[in-house]
Amino acid sequence: MPMKMKELPISERPYEKLEMYGESILSNAELLAIIIKSGTKEESSVTLAQKILSLGKEKNCKEDNLTFLQELSLTELMKINGIGKVKAIQLKAVCELAKRISKPIETLKIKIKTPEDVAKHVMNELKTEKREIVKVIVLNSQNVIIKIQTISLGGTNSASIDPKDIFMEALKRGMPKIIMVHNHPSGDATPSKQDCDFTKKIDRAAEILGIQLLDHIIIGYNQYTSIKSYLYKRKD
Repeated sequence: MPMKMKELPISERPYEKLEMYGESILSNAELLAIIIKSGTKEESSVTLAQKILSLGKEKNCKEDNLTFLQELSLTELMKINGIGKVKAIQLKAVCELAKRISKPIETLKIKIKTPEDVAKHVMNELKTEKREIVKVIVLNSQNVIIKIQTISLGGTNSASIDPKDIFMEALKRGMPKIIMVHNHPSGDATPSKQDCDFTKKIDRAAEILGIQLLDHIIIGYNQYTSIKSYLYKRKD
C-alpha cells in the first residue's frame, strides 16, 4: 500500500519541501501534487500526480515534456480516480496561466530583426494549440512591437480571416509595418498553397494601403517557417 502523505517525513512532503528548499528542487509530480492539494483514502496527491504524468507516456511525450498537460481535456483528467471536476479545472487553469506567462510583455520594447525573433515570442503559446489561430503583429518604423493582436480563432484545419481585420490595428495606430502569424495544429510548419496564395494577396493589399507586410510566419510544434523566405527560395 502506498505511503500516505502524513506518513512521510516533513522534509519530503511537497508543501514543506518547497518552503524549506525552494520550488526548483521539486519533481514534476510534487509540483502537481501541490496543485491537486489532496489525494484519496487509498492514494496520496503525489501518486495521483504520477498518474497524470503517465498520460504523457501514452501520448508518446518525453519524460520532462509537460506540454501534453495543455492538451488534456477535463474529461481525460477526470477519468483518473481521485481527480474530480474541481481538481481537473484547477489543473487546466494552471496550464492556461503557464501559457499566458510565456507571452511576451509588449511594454518591453521588443524589436524584431529576424523570423526567429517572431517565433520565439509566440511559439510557447501556439505550438500546442489544436485550433488554427491567426495573429497580427503591429510594428513601428524601427520594427519595435506595438501590439500583438489575435484576429481569428478557427477550427483544427483552418481559420476564417477577413483581410480588413489584418490591417485595422496598424491603420488605427498609424503604424507602417505588420507581420502575420498563424499556427498549424498538425505541428508541421510547411506552408500550404493556400498559405502562400493568401500571403501574396495580403502583400498586394498592404502595398496599396502603404503598409509593409514584413512576413507571414507559420508556427508548428517547435518549428516555424517564414513564408516570404519560403517563396523566395522557390524562385531560385
